[in-house]
Amino acid sequence: MSKKFLRRTWFQYSRLGKRKKKKQVWRNPTGRHNKMRKCKKGVPPVVSIGYSTSRKDLTRINGKIPMRVDNLKDLKKVGKDNIVILGKMGIKKKLEIVKHSSGIEFANFNAKKFTKEHGKVKPGDKK
Repeated sequence: MSKKFLRRTWFQYSRLGKRKKKKQVWRNPTGRHNKMRKCKKGVPPVVSIGYSTSRKDLTRINGKIPMRVDNLKDLKKVGKDNIVILGKMGIKKKLEIVKHSSGIEFANFNAKKFTKEHGKVKPGDKK
């Protein structure tokens, strides 16, 4: 797992990310007497070469190899060491894929939430 790098004073202001994960982004520390820029002991780390992800884990998601799925034929090719990324498709096809995906992990899709919202939708029905 990689280190979470945050800007120097993110915890002081809500506009910089206090209680807002989306706004907690990295900005390089600047300033003449900045302890973080000088890499002093006891201050948060600064982004540098030594913190990079290993080559083996670079293309993986949660330690699994990502695989794009567009239809049922692609879903049957998925193995235990794969994580599924769903392509662009409609509700009908997604319901079909969810029905046939037992024990398969999705990276960009919440199957439980989707079936709860769209489980009873019949073809031809509009919301």
